[in-house]
Amino acid sequence: MLEPSVNVVKTKADSRYTLVILAAKRARDIIDGKPQLLEEEMEKPVSAAAHEIAGDLITYTRPEEEEEEELAEEAEAL
Repeated sequence: MLEPSVNVVKTKADSRYTLVILAAKRARDIIDGKPQLLEEEMEKPVSAAAHEIAGDLITYTRPEEEEEEELAEEAEAL
C-alpha cells in the first residue's frame, strides 16, 4: 500500500496535474540539496515530497490568485 494514500494527497490540490507538478518540483528541490521538512528523512525524494504535501508542509498558490489579491489590496487602498 502506498503511503501516504493517494486519496489523502489528492485533496491537497485542485487537480491531479497540479499535484504532480507540485510533487515533482519539490522532489527536484530535495535532489538539488534543499533539506526535507519532515522529522524523519526519507530515502526517496518523491516519497518525501508526497509526505510533505500530505502533512501540509508544502502548499501552493496560483499566480492568478496572487495577482487578484494584489489588485484587491490596491483597490482597497484607494
